[in-house]
Amino acid sequence: MSPIRPLAITAALLIGASLGGCSTLDKLNPFDNNKANKVVASQGQRIPLVAFNQKVEVAEALKGQEILVPPMQLVDSWPQPGGPEQGWIDNVAAAQNFQVAWRADIGRGTSDRFHITGTPVVADGKVFALDAEATVAAVNADTGQVVWRTDVAVKTRRDKEAFGGGVAYANGKLYVSSGYRFVAALDAASGRVLWRTATEAPMHDAPAVGGGKVFAIDVNDQMVSFDAETGRADWTYQALSEPARLIKASAPVVAGDAVIGAFASGELVALRTSNGNVLWSQTLSRSSRTNALSEIRDIAGRPVVRQGEVFAGSHSGLFAAVDQITGQPKWSIPTTTISTPWPAGDAVYIVSKSGEVIAASRASGQVYWIRDLNAGIEKRKKRGIFYGPVLASNRLIVTSNKGVAIALNPKNGAVLSQIDIGGGGLVAPVAAHGLVYLINTDGDLVAIR
Repeated sequence: MSPIRPLAITAALLIGASLGGCSTLDKLNPFDNNKANKVVASQGQRIPLVAFNQKVEVAEALKGQEILVPPMQLVDSWPQPGGPEQGWIDNVAAAQNFQVAWRADIGRGTSDRFHITGTPVVADGKVFALDAEATVAAVNADTGQVVWRTDVAVKTRRDKEAFGGGVAYANGKLYVSSGYRFVAALDAASGRVLWRTATEAPMHDAPAVGGGKVFAIDVNDQMVSFDAETGRADWTYQALSEPARLIKASAPVVAGDAVIGAFASGELVALRTSNGNVLWSQTLSRSSRTNALSEIRDIAGRPVVRQGEVFAGSHSGLFAAVDQITGQPKWSIPTTTISTPWPAGDAVYIVSKSGEVIAASRASGQVYWIRDLNAGIEKRKKRGIFYGPVLASNRLIVTSNKGVAIALNPKNGAVLSQIDIGGGGLVAPVAAHGLVYLINTDGDLVAIR
């Protein structure tokens, strides 16, 4: 397979050209209260979950109501994209001063040919990050000093323009998935490669680890399971293949004996970790007759599992909460997102592709407040694309491709402050060890105290 080359279609980083060939959408709406959620998307079926003309608006019933912000909790580590080992933390005690503490060069940054696509992870007093070209760096979490660097890829002529991937930590090992068509395990203390397994297609986001297995999703919408000790490939699951997709992919999430994957087809699928059997499948799709880009259905932000619910949103204009056990939809919001949501207390925070930060009720999906971070900016090229959020020390933190991190009040969306992070932030930050960590487009790991 030839290397995938990105098309320059704004900061959304789109791959693929064909938007045609999609079947007519079934007009059924499983979120319609009158239908009592009787309709469930079967595997391969696309169901638009909200009407074409709906838009996000603050609910009259919630205007003026105060959002409950949970108390802060100190987190020592953030070993996987899915969060701390002890489970999801709503409000992490980190970055209380909201100032840059240090910067560390991790390697190649984002450019026209190469892209950083994975978030950093934190464990054993180190921050681990993957640059745009398969070099892994381990950085002291307190000082920013680089402890070791390992170039993991075996580069061939075929893969000389590959990029991206991500990392996850478990049991003293760092697991890497890469656009250079491989998954690998490294010794987290030294960076020594323990095993490397070739894959059929590139991978543009991090793996997930659980139950003695490593799970990763490739650009062909296939989830692959590997043995965490040996790297031996186990089972695979093939989602619907899409000719048009985003460069940004989504890391899977392990939740108990299930692994939840999000795909470019808009499919949100729960699989049994032991054998890959499908537990449930739901498709997040909301096509627009006036916007061809809505046909790109990618769920580019990682799904989040919190207290029996799965939160995820697609590029085609739908964010939804579904039941973790059955996959039954609970509610939806008609917004386009390419970032990971943040559930906390009685709210879930969403960043839309257009730059709106939305606080919605976790119970109903009704909206408390909306803050448009691009308000008043008329020229499109000057508008920011925002990633995150992270709730840290009672601040909702997002990063921007314009090179800033912005802190908002989680109760009402008011902008509290912003700081310069150097290059743009195109991946979501993480919070642990008393700091917030992010990677900018210059290839710098930035710590915010």
